[in-house]
Amino acid sequence: MSSIQANASVGTGASAPGSGVRGAGLAAALGECRWALAGIGLFSGLINILMLTGSLFMLEVYDRVLPSRSMPTLVALSILAASLFLFQAGLDIVRSRLLARIGNHLDRSLSARVFDLVIELPLRVRGGGEAQPVREIETIRGFLSGAGPTAFFDLPWLPVYLAICYAFHPLIGFTAIGGALVLTALALGTEFLARRPVRAAAADAGRRHRLAAAALRNAEVLVAMEMTGALRRRWIAASDSHLDHQARAADVVSGFGALGRVLRMMLQSAVLAVGAYLVIQGEASAGLIIASSILTGRALAPVDLAIANWRGFIGARQSWQRLSRLLEALPAESATTALPPPRNALAVEALTVVPPSAQVPALTGIQFTVKAGSAVGVIGPSASGKSTLARALVGVWPAARGHVRLDGATLEQWPRGTLGPHIGYLPQDVELFDGTIAENIARFEPDAPSETVIEAAKAAGVHDMIVAFPKGYDTPIGEQGAQLSAGQRQRIALARALFRDPFLVVLDEPNSNLDAEGDEALAKAILGVRARGGIVIVVAHRMAALGAVDQVLVLARGSQQAFGPTDEVLKPKRREGAATPPLKIIPQAGG
Repeated sequence: MSSIQANASVGTGASAPGSGVRGAGLAAALGECRWALAGIGLFSGLINILMLTGSLFMLEVYDRVLPSRSMPTLVALSILAASLFLFQAGLDIVRSRLLARIGNHLDRSLSARVFDLVIELPLRVRGGGEAQPVREIETIRGFLSGAGPTAFFDLPWLPVYLAICYAFHPLIGFTAIGGALVLTALALGTEFLARRPVRAAAADAGRRHRLAAAALRNAEVLVAMEMTGALRRRWIAASDSHLDHQARAADVVSGFGALGRVLRMMLQSAVLAVGAYLVIQGEASAGLIIASSILTGRALAPVDLAIANWRGFIGARQSWQRLSRLLEALPAESATTALPPPRNALAVEALTVVPPSAQVPALTGIQFTVKAGSAVGVIGPSASGKSTLARALVGVWPAARGHVRLDGATLEQWPRGTLGPHIGYLPQDVELFDGTIAENIARFEPDAPSETVIEAAKAAGVHDMIVAFPKGYDTPIGEQGAQLSAGQRQRIALARALFRDPFLVVLDEPNSNLDAEGDEALAKAILGVRARGGIVIVVAHRMAALGAVDQVLVLARGSQQAFGPTDEVLKPKRREGAATPPLKIIPQAGG
């Protein structure tokens, strides 16, 4: 757990089904583009060779055309140079498009794994995630689609240009080499000085994003209790820190970039001066002066461009490292043998659960067995571990020790795609998704049969409520079910939990927002699951939710206090004056 927490603070990635790198990392996904990268390398070589066109054209004009005053030669050279420049432009366009498509391929290949990481991170690290993997892959794709990679493909050709300068004349070659060393030192200085502020700016950006997301989720609380000012101050502090680090990184990159551009222009002038000296001494031709200056500027252009894009390179490299570490810490699910649907029993064996990012277990030594057709009410004071048990039973939080078994097989033996349909889960904090009521009940299963959706709604006692809406089951509910009341969201979430008659149904505080009608529907739903041979686990504070259960599990301080039939567990507590109140029947008006 601690290793996952440490790795999650830095990041990772993998691939989508059918992409060929399922379960693999970024390097494997990039490896699928090796032929495209080879093509980019080939195009870069041709482009850099064609970059000599300007220098050679000037050399020929000064050394052949002007002395001979030959117009046909000038026209022929101009047509040839124009053709080569157009060919170079075409190759450059193809290279840029290939790089953009490599970035898109990485994003598309890893999109499924990145989405899995977005879901898994909050389950492994409290407060983790916040779409961090999405931002990492977007940063990598953005860098690959920009001008930065082209500079790095052109850098290996720097020695070739310097060798040509040396071939013109050793003195020109030494001048160009000296300029290249200075610009290389500037690039290393940019790397050294910009790395830390870029990393800090990324961390501040994540903190600012989390504050904004929290404010969005809790807007009603902030306005109602006038907490906006306090949260605004924290937002401003995070923003100021982010902007300060961004400005520091920008200052480093822009400062070194401006210095590099000036030095490159100075170097071109220095080459002109050296060429003029050589012409005066009779060691070089006049055309060599212009050709050497253009060639030197071209030789150092990739270094200049690399410095200008260094911040993006550092950001992409850090995103690559973070995403790779996340993929290693949270590997893709491996293929397992499909098991038959569970039908007989749920067994919890010496279960110990440690919440994400915690060091102390929230549950210790929980042990009980439930047969098909039974319902268990889980009661206990606040912070006794009831919701933790619910999450462990459905596999949201893994067991630190012990096992949860369905028909003798541990949850780890079930592929998630196979186990999910056999589990119904209603969490304490109900979350619905933007879509229609039918889509939410059907768990967004494509082409779910309408009769199956309606059966789940009727099992939850919510069919009449749904058809009362103007559009019935096709009613859009908005983001997080914003168009519904809290009670309506809870009842629709209950129908979602009952979709396709799952064997194990776990309900965490299922009646916290229900009225008397909702409580009655909940009791009927629990009895319906029992009647068809399923198992229901009901976590409850309100005793009305326990009217349909036949067994009770009592938790306190993370340990099991009692388990057994309802009458045997609750009656002694009543005689002893325990905190658990007796069931109280309140007749409805006219009933």
